[in-house]
Amino acid sequence: VLHTVYEMPIAILMAVIARIKILGRLNVAEKRKPQDGRLKTRTHKGLETELRLSTLPTAFGEKLVMRVFDPEVLVRSFAQLGLSGKQLEMWHELTGHPNGIILVTGPTGSGKTTTLYSTLKQLATDEVNVCTIEDPIEMIEPDFNQMQVNPAIDLHFADGIRSLMRQDPDIVMVGEIRDSETANMAVQASLTGHLVLSTLHTNDAPSSLPRLHDLGVQPFLTSATILGVMAQRLIRTLCPHCKQAQALSDDSEMALQWQELVQPWRATLPPQIYMAKGCEHCRHTGYQGRIGLYEIMPLSNELKKLVAADANLESLKQQAYREGVQPLRLSGAKRISEGLTTIEEVMRVVPL
Repeated sequence: VLHTVYEMPIAILMAVIARIKILGRLNVAEKRKPQDGRLKTRTHKGLETELRLSTLPTAFGEKLVMRVFDPEVLVRSFAQLGLSGKQLEMWHELTGHPNGIILVTGPTGSGKTTTLYSTLKQLATDEVNVCTIEDPIEMIEPDFNQMQVNPAIDLHFADGIRSLMRQDPDIVMVGEIRDSETANMAVQASLTGHLVLSTLHTNDAPSSLPRLHDLGVQPFLTSATILGVMAQRLIRTLCPHCKQAQALSDDSEMALQWQELVQPWRATLPPQIYMAKGCEHCRHTGYQGRIGLYEIMPLSNELKKLVAADANLESLKQQAYREGVQPLRLSGAKRISEGLTTIEEVMRVVPL
């Protein structure tokens, strides 16, 4: 969520953008068309950090966005990610298989790459050959064999997977399944005895299965190779210095919002929830830090039968929820009950 920190005078702003473009090896004189670049710097702890640059010509001048790739953020413990209890057990069980496909789904910026990097970091031992193909490589990790796609020389995800199969990998991470060829190559890799981890852009876990069929994967291959799917979102956590408790009654407005969030499931209304206020510690936003919400759906035998029969999305969802898959909304409700976030924040992020 955007908030204003400081507004530079326009003359200084243009000078700063020009300097950053030089550091990122962009064309300083070109302000009429968008440009992309990157630069590396170091944090106050001495760790190397990469900044991904993107410029855009607008009606009021050139706009610059810098995306920070902090190595401390990209690899985290499962507790820091928000995975714990039964969900963590399910994730360990999925990633413990020797072959098959595991998908992580969610919109851009929902933490999929961080989840995959953190998982691979724990799986990468001296006996395990972990290979990745990414666009771009978001963090250099010595324990992985990392390849970057390069469309300029016709090196795409599908070509990379095909080449990696000759490198005797145990685990393959594909940055994103974007097209039919990549999807089918990932399936072939899993059928030949490799564990494949990848990402998709879908709203929830069950939606990823019809999406694979839309990409041209045969339903019988999907049911034979997919081990499970994890959908995720990132929510802001309340600032511990200024959050305020508020008691709830059954007829309050907050109670109605709670019912709207958890329906059609049943979730006990907590006696109190916390509200965002704002202080100097959180720059008066009321929030400090983020944590993940997860929906993990292992493919049971019943689900595999439905997938092989090319069942519709509603049938897949009903079967998954009957088997105890916890949807994102209930994961969010749990975080609200724990006093970590607000109803408004969860409803802003999760699909309703």
